[in-house]
Amino acid sequence: MNDRNRLGVGLISVGWMGRLHSRAYLATSQLFPELPRHPELVIAADPDEGGRRYASDALRFRETTTDYRDVLAHPDVEVVSICSPNFLHHEIALAAIEAGKPFWIEKPMGRSARESREIAEGAERAGLITSVGFNYRHAPAVAEARRRIRSGALGTITNVQIRLLTSYASDPDQVFTWRYEKGTAGTGVLGDVLSHGFDLAQYLVGRITSVTAMTETFIKERPLPAGKSANTFNTGVASDVTRAVENEDYAAMLARFDNGAVGFLESTRVAIGPNAEYTIEVYGTKGSLRWNFERMNQLEIAEDRSGYRTVMTDTSFGEFGRFQPNAGPGIGFNDLKTIEAALFLRSVAEGRQLAPSVADGWSASELVDASLRSSESGEWVELPEVTGITTYNA
Repeated sequence: MNDRNRLGVGLISVGWMGRLHSRAYLATSQLFPELPRHPELVIAADPDEGGRRYASDALRFRETTTDYRDVLAHPDVEVVSICSPNFLHHEIALAAIEAGKPFWIEKPMGRSARESREIAEGAERAGLITSVGFNYRHAPAVAEARRRIRSGALGTITNVQIRLLTSYASDPDQVFTWRYEKGTAGTGVLGDVLSHGFDLAQYLVGRITSVTAMTETFIKERPLPAGKSANTFNTGVASDVTRAVENEDYAAMLARFDNGAVGFLESTRVAIGPNAEYTIEVYGTKGSLRWNFERMNQLEIAEDRSGYRTVMTDTSFGEFGRFQPNAGPGIGFNDLKTIEAALFLRSVAEGRQLAPSVADGWSASELVDASLRSSESGEWVELPEVTGITTYNA
């Protein structure tokens, strides 16, 4: 690749998230035209023929392969997206570090705090720019919430509530996939969903220093798929054979922040009713605010004792103006990944960590592990401070 205005992209795994990464890269050229270098989709790796065909025909990658090592070794690949299932994140990230390739990796970054620490410390030693898929912090309403919180508009923050309630695993007849196995997924709803809540809590309010938690598995077994019909989100024909679910469906915890605030965080993947009710409530001595991802283009603000007013996101909120000319027409989930892609590309081009970093991913993993330990012991667990560049306090 001789054009220095282009940045060669390699993709590892062409599932739903890999396709979303690819579309986000492509959208940055139109929505973030000022970026110094724009992405070119070079090579995609996937063991599935259908995934490789989609990468070639629909996403227009120049090349495809079955082996992720071909992506890392390709001379035109300058950045890598790691969108594989959880159990491969550690192996692939360490290989990307060895190859010296900046990477954008999905969460949970590792199946444990140990795996996440090894990724983060390796990237730090190699001096690599990274990004972790904490896309909800890029919602324009969340950006405005952070601005208000960090500017002191809400006064001293007293308490926080973050709840991530989803229904994707609420049907007990949905088939068993890798998400329910500790060896492949690691934790259940803690890493898969509540890791977003941990990141949002720290991005908005500050570092969490200790937690006390409880977890539960309500759907204790699931039918195995008949043949190879299942995918990562449980669609497929069920057999008559069941298998025990190995990780948690539900988690809740109390948290203490380093600035004196306290919080409650909760998540479930088996709720009936909320599909993606990801809510934030932050209370201070001068006011409070509320946000719900299911109404992501609205922010509720209380500035006095008269109650909340609902504000529609507009061009003054985060990157909203990239997508819409004024309040009213909203943006969606995929747009958050485009903002994330642009932040990663800008980080690489400028050589400074602007995107959510692997240190941020490690911090979230420490909270996951601490929650599990507390659930088992019934005690408060102190959180270690991670090393490296964290961006949640930047």
